[in-house]
Amino acid sequence: MAGLSAFSIARLPRIAFGAGVRSTVGACAAGYGRRALLVTGGTSLRAGPFWAELEQAFATAEVAVEQVQIADEPSPDQIDAAVRAYQGADIDVVVAIGGGSALDAGKAIAGLLRPGHSVLDHLEGVGPERPYQGPALPFVALPTTAGTGSEATKNAVLSQRGEEGYKKSFRDEALVARDALVDPDFLQTCPRSVLAANGMDALTQLLESFVSTRSNPFCAALALDGLKQAREALVPLYEDPTDAEARAGMAYASLLSGVCLAQTGLGSVHGLASPLGAFFPIPHGMACGTLVAKATEINLSALRAREPENPALEAYATVGRLFAGDQGLSRHAAWDALLEQLWRWTEDLQLERLSAWGVTQADHARIVANSRGSSMKTNPIVLRDEEIAAILAVRQ
Repeated sequence: MAGLSAFSIARLPRIAFGAGVRSTVGACAAGYGRRALLVTGGTSLRAGPFWAELEQAFATAEVAVEQVQIADEPSPDQIDAAVRAYQGADIDVVVAIGGGSALDAGKAIAGLLRPGHSVLDHLEGVGPERPYQGPALPFVALPTTAGTGSEATKNAVLSQRGEEGYKKSFRDEALVARDALVDPDFLQTCPRSVLAANGMDALTQLLESFVSTRSNPFCAALALDGLKQAREALVPLYEDPTDAEARAGMAYASLLSGVCLAQTGLGSVHGLASPLGAFFPIPHGMACGTLVAKATEINLSALRAREPENPALEAYATVGRLFAGDQGLSRHAAWDALLEQLWRWTEDLQLERLSAWGVTQADHARIVANSRGSSMKTNPIVLRDEEIAAILAVRQ
């Protein structure tokens, strides 16, 4: 063990993974009390094949359920409205079932129902950024997509869209889910475009955490395993959501991506995804998937030119060898293999260009100026403005 660097791992949820674990949600909630606030997305869950089963699980466990729907990425106003509506309802536990937006909303609501004040008090880079002192209600997360890994993080990402928009986090270890019930079966009802975008988000999170300036041996091992699963499952799931093995692989990869990003931070792709999601109606996973190949290319070029001894260069080569299935590749060949695979996925999954969401070259300077948030700070090298702009230009 003599060469291992010191590291620490923040709190994680109790994790239950596997087909059918959704059926335990009622009993899980009952462990915290008899009144639950259920946070879901728009209408797809209620219209799908699992809704009746989920309702029955709560009924069997004798848990009374109040419900909140979050149809899009959650805004501070939506969080504050939910807190006002249910603060006096004697809620014992918050359960969120849905994609990253529903889970982030549930996380924020669970953190604020008892204190009762506005989320703007704690939102980084927006309000007074007062320290969060809790207490938070117990939070149970059931992801229905494979992308954000929100079930394993302390971040509740909130968005205010528009000209003066922002995408910022309310974050604290007290917000981490007590239980994460990760059921791959939920993925069989996801549209293919959602599977593609979210899958590329998970892959990007795994890659960025692996090369992050805060990478550590524990998370590196998890990230590599997640990248292996994503390599094998991403396209098969996109082509056939009924493929149970592919569903499990991507659900697992997404979970690991959340575990890793919570400990190590991310990089330039997520640095750009924040202003893109704030200024334009582009889904988060779509922004990540469409930029990751060029961002990796720019990082590699900058590292080779300015920091040739940076350990991220070998980390990128490790991923390239994994994707190519050839551990004997030289560094240069491995870098080429990595980029080739990332570009291939971008095209094979039919990810839309930024222009499809209203992004023009005239917007680049504003996006770049707002890209240097927390994610950009753990990119393996500090990128120049023109390098960040080049990432945007390639998929314009």
